[in-house]
Amino acid sequence: MSAHIGTRLRKGAVNTTVAALVVAALAASQAPDVTADSQGRRTAADVPSADSVDPGTSGSATGNSPYYTDLPPLNTPAPAPSASSATTTPAAAAGSSEAGIPATVLDAYKKAEAALAQSKAGCNLPWQLLAAIGKVESGQAGGGNVTADGTTITPILGPVLNGNGFANISDTDNGAYDGDSTYDRAVGPMQFIPSTWAWAGRDGNGDGKKDPNNIYDAALAAGHYLCRYDWDMSTTSGMRSAILSYNNSTDYLNTVLSWLEYYRKGTHAIPDGTGTVPSNRSDDDTGSTPTSPATPSTPGTPTSPSTPSVPSKPSTPPATPTPTPTPTDTVDHLEAAGTASLSAMAGDTFAEQIAARAETAAGKTVAKVRIRFTIVGDTDAVFAGGESVATIVTDSKGVALAPALKAGEDTGGFIVRATLVGRTLSAVDYQATVTARAADALVATGSTALTCTAGGEFADQVGVKATYQGAAAGKVAATATLLNSAGDTSAGDSGPYFKDAATGNAVRTLNLQTDASGLLQLPQLYADDNAGTYVLRITTTGGATLTVELTVTAAPTSTPSDTPTESESTAPAA
Repeated sequence: MSAHIGTRLRKGAVNTTVAALVVAALAASQAPDVTADSQGRRTAADVPSADSVDPGTSGSATGNSPYYTDLPPLNTPAPAPSASSATTTPAAAAGSSEAGIPATVLDAYKKAEAALAQSKAGCNLPWQLLAAIGKVESGQAGGGNVTADGTTITPILGPVLNGNGFANISDTDNGAYDGDSTYDRAVGPMQFIPSTWAWAGRDGNGDGKKDPNNIYDAALAAGHYLCRYDWDMSTTSGMRSAILSYNNSTDYLNTVLSWLEYYRKGTHAIPDGTGTVPSNRSDDDTGSTPTSPATPSTPGTPTSPSTPSVPSKPSTPPATPTPTPTPTDTVDHLEAAGTASLSAMAGDTFAEQIAARAETAAGKTVAKVRIRFTIVGDTDAVFAGGESVATIVTDSKGVALAPALKAGEDTGGFIVRATLVGRTLSAVDYQATVTARAADALVATGSTALTCTAGGEFADQVGVKATYQGAAAGKVAATATLLNSAGDTSAGDSGPYFKDAATGNAVRTLNLQTDASGLLQLPQLYADDNAGTYVLRITTTGGATLTVELTVTAAPTSTPSDTPTESESTAPAA
């Protein structure tokens, strides 16, 4: 996308004939819901507005920063014979330089695809889409200018987003990522703005860090970003929506799709640092003055606009227009629009959705402003789609409804915080609690009265099924305790017992868990030498209880023999 350290590259001529033909071919090859205009450009009228769904401050991952507009060659890279398996992408013919992707960068894209295939299989993300975005955002990390672990050797920073020809995004990271503590800049090979990286960042190379300057981290983060709303990349509408959420521009969409189609027809790995860096950018006509490549600007320093021609001075100075306030400017505070606290069992979806309302100082609701919902605290709860942050536009009643909240396995409390995007106002906090999985009923799957001879083992194992409000209660904690009698509250000291799995010693209390279907089969039961009637009590989190009666009968005694003794058999007859 943007040049290294804010450097703008020289403007080059864009071959519009190539653009029209490539995009027209794409439109013809896609599903029926794609349309093209008279110039062969794809349209995206049915794509939801990025502002309505996107967590980024500017409505996109990149802050709608500039990008490279170079298009791939019209000729398809003819695949060369490859010794690899049939499932491997064919190598492009020698000389197809544009089809070459630096080896480390290519590896990062493929690893991200593999990871997403496991975590978000329904997204069907192809690595070629990441490659296409990487091409237009940074020229494949500046031609593969990366270290062996994938970190860019020279920082890749977009222009200062100070409103001078670009979006106006005030600093959100205190310069930690982009070196600018006044305004934000897009960062790294996939050009994330800091506010988006803060929630979308991933550790793609397993080094314990989330670094937007590392191609493995950035590629995996881009994949999660594209897949976050369950868009399916195997459908035209899903892919189109995802790409536009990355940079909300139809021209950007067309450019990315052109490279996607090109890479799908053949690529090959080239040495790092030898890739072709594009030369044309979408901001080449903004009027800002490029910084000399020989003397890159300091990160965070805005480039100076070119000096315009000076018009003749009017006799009467024109009146200074009064800026029209945006809806965001009119918001005075946020209010909770409904429940301020909610609870759910581990693994369940919270029954209520969190809502916030934007109001003016007079209490009038404000529509079409963005409210960001952020999950705060030590929890694995997430919004629908698997993310911890969601930004929603208020409706005609000034209300933004957060996505459904799903509890994880971590129990305890956390906060969902609602803040207004674009202004600093007091946040609204919603208390959420995750309780342990529970059951309210237990039923035996076999007999509830078992018999065994002293010193032996019970023929049948005890099985139970746990339910909660009539549905199977999976992964619920249960305790099995052997009691001397029904009136006892603590484990007995004699009678039936379980065997410790490690030592084989007798144990009379076990902590267990039902399976996903709510079923639980207890281990084998044994009896010691004490006959009598005993009780097995099973309890679960939530208070469900089941008792099983265990009867241990005495072992049979020896029967006296009728065989005469030796003295009797040898005594003389009378």
